[in-house]
Amino acid sequence: MSKQAVFTLKIEEDLRDAFMAEALALDRPASQIVREFMRAFVQRQADARAHDSWFRAQVSAGMREADDPAVVRIADADVTADWLRQRAELQARIPKSDAKSSTEPQR
Repeated sequence: MSKQAVFTLKIEEDLRDAFMAEALALDRPASQIVREFMRAFVQRQADARAHDSWFRAQVSAGMREADDPAVVRIADADVTADWLRQRAELQARIPKSDAKSSTEPQR
């Protein structure tokens, strides 16, 4: 890829010196490392925007579904009753010798 653009920025001298020393320790040009940072930043931002767009679409679809009278709704009381029934069935399957130990907190 052709490198024709110049990017100038102001930074603290000690930050520049530390960055240049680390680049030298890696035997890599500082500009190459900065380009990698920039590419990673651009990709993260694009990914974040894509996720935000997807999330907003999911919320919008959920809101439309919540307003749709054709969607079958389950009452909270029905969900609670079903959960209690399933819990009772599971507790009934626990052998009597394990029943006490299963309800005691672990130490």
